[in-house]
Formats: sequence, structure tokens, C-alpha cells
Amino acid sequence: MPDYLDDLRLAHVLADAADAATMARFKALDLKVETKPDMTPVSEADKAAEELIRGHLQRARPRDAVLGEEYGVEGTGPRRWVIDPIDGTKNYVRGVPVWATLISLTEAAEGGYQPVVGLVSAPALGRRWWAAKGHGAFSGRSLTSASRLHVSRVSRISDASFAYSSLSGWEDRGLLNGFLDLTRDVWRTRAYGDFWPYMMVAEGSVDLCAEPELSLWDMAANAIIVTEAGGAFTGLDGRPGPHSGNAAASNGLLHDELLGYLEQRY
Repeated sequence: MPDYLDDLRLAHVLADAADAATMARFKALDLKVETKPDMTPVSEADKAAEELIRGHLQRARPRDAVLGEEYGVEGTGPRRWVIDPIDGTKNYVRGVPVWATLISLTEAAEGGYQPVVGLVSAPALGRRWWAAKGHGAFSGRSLTSASRLHVSRVSRISDASFAYSSLSGWEDRGLLNGFLDLTRDVWRTRAYGDFWPYMMVAEGSVDLCAEPELSLWDMAANAIIVTEAGGAFTGLDGRPGPHSGNAAASNGLLHDELLGYLEQRY
């Protein structure tokens, strides 16, 4: 089985470059922000970071395809890098430090491209998380200064901490009642948002998280970090991996119960 460690090292190089670019424009008074057709914001920093990463990949991995949030798919083949240059753009443009660059390498497999490397870098928080298939998940400032991640061992919903991004979207999908039931039955809820709940699941500080509507670039890196930390990452339909258009992540022990709550309840 490939060890993917060279790809993981490259992901750190890509993240270092992106971090420098995004931090240079964070809280800039002249930051340019546009509204995309889906009514979500995109800043000049989103575009610059993705262009920077694509440029590095073109030189280092010219045979690999790239899928990014801002510029779509480029190239074909069994290996595809998936990039979200700034996950949490709304936070970024308002000066909230909870945002990150998400980088994942995926490989063609049954059921679609599956992540084999994932890295989440949140420079304004001073945090970085990463994983490679078969090698576990880690957090730290670099490959040589890292701590291994493990999900929690909480086994009862009543003792669980549940994180989510927002309430919007759950009602549109007929899932609000189950979502609210879950918030009433768990020990604690917090709306941390975006990538952060998944990283908290991976490091064991949160036990459950879920979102009703996501894109592949929102999930690919998170998925392998959670699973390599010993947790479970599926769609709300229970399909493993980041391909359902939504996500549920947990320590694994509570995953079936989590999905049960998030079934349609009218």
C-alpha cells in the first residue's frame, strides 16, 4: 500500500504558502470581497490562495488533477487534489479567526474519489491538523512537532458534546425536529462552525458534529482526519466518506444514534 508520506509533506508545503498569503490579507481594510452566484462571499485572498496552491501542484505533481472551490476541476486521472482555499470565508472577511485552508489528496476508488491525505491549517488560530491513510491523524506546528489524535470514548448520548455550524438548512430538509431532539438529549451543544467541529471530534474534545449541506472541498480533508483518528465520517444517509453532500462525524461509538436523530421527523 502506498505510504503517501511524500504527498503529506507536500501538503504541508502548500499549506505554509497558503497561510502566508491568507494571513497577509487577514483584517486588511482594503480586502476585496465579491458575491458568487450562489450568494456566498469570495475574497481576493480565497482566489490568491487557490492560485498559489495550484501553481505549486502544477510544478510538483503535474500529472495530478486538481479540484478547487474557486476554479473548478483541472486535469484528469486517478489522483485528484481537493482544495478549499479558505473554509470560513464569512469569518475571514469579518475578522473572526475561525477559518482554515483545507487540502486533500484523493484517489479514484469504488464509489468515487476517496481521500488518502488531508490537512487543515488554521493560521489565525495557530493550529494545524493532518492525516495520511494508514498512518493516523496528528496535530501540531509541523511534521516533527506533533501529537497524535484520538477520538473520545464517550458512549452515551446524554454525556456527549455536539457541535454544528448553524441552524439554517436543517428545516429545509425536513430534519429540524430530529436535530432539535438531539440538541435536547446531549450534554452540551456549541455552534463552532466550518472545519473546527470535525477537528474537535478528531482530537476528542467534541463527540458529534453534523451539517446538512456541504461540498466535497468542505469535507475531503476533514473526513480522513476524523477516520484516521478512530472516528466515523459519513453522509447523513450513512454512506462512508465525503460524497453525500452533507456530513455526520462522530467518535464512532455514537454514530448510529447520531444518524438516527437526523432522519426525517415530521
